[in-house]
Amino acid sequence: MTALTAAPITEAAQPRARGAVRLSAKLRGKASVIDDLSMSGSLKCLFPRTFADHLDAMLINTAGGVTGGDRFFLEARAGEGTTLTLTTQAAERAYAARGEAPGRVETMLTAGAGARLNWLPQETILFNEMNFARRLTVDLADDARFLMVEPLVLGRVAMGEELCEGRFMDRVTIRRGGVPLYADGVNLSGDIAGHMASRATMGGARAMAALVLVGPEAAAMLDRLRALMPGTGGASLLADDILVARVVAPDGWRLRQVIVPAIRLLNDDEIPRPWML
Repeated sequence: MTALTAAPITEAAQPRARGAVRLSAKLRGKASVIDDLSMSGSLKCLFPRTFADHLDAMLINTAGGVTGGDRFFLEARAGEGTTLTLTTQAAERAYAARGEAPGRVETMLTAGAGARLNWLPQETILFNEMNFARRLTVDLADDARFLMVEPLVLGRVAMGEELCEGRFMDRVTIRRGGVPLYADGVNLSGDIAGHMASRATMGGARAMAALVLVGPEAAAMLDRLRALMPGTGGASLLADDILVARVVAPDGWRLRQVIVPAIRLLNDDEIPRPWML
């Protein structure tokens, strides 16, 4: 009788998640409504019921997270005069990955003339040995308004997680009328926990967030936003209509205690429903 031996599992043999959402909003009377919508694979979009005129869209990754070789794509457009808010059902998770292929998330957002676009995902949590790359590209009409928050958790403190190995690459580009307004990039690799322990980086903090507001109210919000910042946060104007803030915190919970009031301040006292659960 011949013994059976299992073939070695190669990177190519591993299952990979794929998902894409394409969404656009239009005006129907005074209300922002769905214009076009398509979904495929493991990325879905739901629309919580509201009694307001804006359109709220909630993204769901049914794969449960992102690991090496996964690919997710979001394309969303706020049409002329609309208000579109995009959020996530829960925190995204970048899990340990095998092989050299990173998990990738590509997000492309557009806001038309007179539109308001809010990009307000919940935290992305990085796990040890992750290999994760994401890119956010935003194109705004000359008079469009935009609000962004990007929270990041470097391992969950309550679970005793440490990022001793891994790779993370993040790119954010915001343009208005084709002209670059804001560009940001983060590259983390190797012993991330060790790198972040330095006083020159995060001083041992395990969570951080970037906030950007593009709109005519930006300058008027500066002092009020600064009043919400802890000693490890700050806000400044890149221009009279471009407000940028950064904050680091010991963990994700204390980060939320800063960014939830900040979102309310910058978003007309509105917070996406999933953030309240």
